[in-house]
Amino acid sequence: MPEEPIPRGPTNEAEPAVAYQPPRLPEIRSLTPGIILAALRAGIRDFLRAPWFGLFFGGIYAGGGLLILASLTVFDMPWMILPVAIGFPLVGPFVAVGLYEVSRRLGAGKPLLWREVLLVVFRQRERQIGWMAFVVLFIFWVWIYQVRLLLALFLGTKTFSTIDAFLALITTTPEGFGFLAVGTMVGAGLAFVLFSATVIAMPLLLDRELDFVTAMIVSFRTVLKNPVAMLGWGVCVTVLAVIAMAPAFLGLLVILPVLGHATWHLYESAIVRGD
Repeated sequence: MPEEPIPRGPTNEAEPAVAYQPPRLPEIRSLTPGIILAALRAGIRDFLRAPWFGLFFGGIYAGGGLLILASLTVFDMPWMILPVAIGFPLVGPFVAVGLYEVSRRLGAGKPLLWREVLLVVFRQRERQIGWMAFVVLFIFWVWIYQVRLLLALFLGTKTFSTIDAFLALITTTPEGFGFLAVGTMVGAGLAFVLFSATVIAMPLLLDRELDFVTAMIVSFRTVLKNPVAMLGWGVCVTVLAVIAMAPAFLGLLVILPVLGHATWHLYESAIVRGD
């Protein structure tokens, strides 16, 4: 008869611990200011190659802006139109995932199918870009509440019932000048943080499997390594977005798709592609 195996009791030997391996950060290239024009030209080219995709995603921007404007008017809060109009483009990088995907497919020679592009955008809620949305929205709400705080501090005793009265108040009174000065400095600081955290992080998270904290670190490092080129790009985006909002947000139909495509090409120029 074969011998039965002797049952073994629990051992005190611990399983070897697996050392934590931090994610490998991608290599960052040095950029010159000329990259701004190159990225814009590439963005215009992608928009012209796939105009219906650009108009679709640009329509989301324009429709959202019109909805915010109408909501503020209906609820009789005209004084909030200005800060919301300025803050609205700050959430653009998250919505631009679809534009990044279009540019990625054009560059790779892949077919542009509505179902596949929209499916990629929809799937981002299950990836790290979903967490980036919380970062973007948090900074956006900080922006809105700091405007309300500054209004209370500088204009608490003043009254205004229309947007014209509000604009006249902040441009003709000492309190209004103080509100504009402090608000501009605080807003510029928040815009810098949001821009630095997302400008490279958003396309990077679409392109690679990284956590959102690592992506933000890479984005900040890219801005710090190339301050002239990257901050020049931020100024370009801000100026063009403000111009696009002037005709009742309708300029966003074209300008923001171009900027979205251009941001993807800026990312490709800044980050060395992995194997």
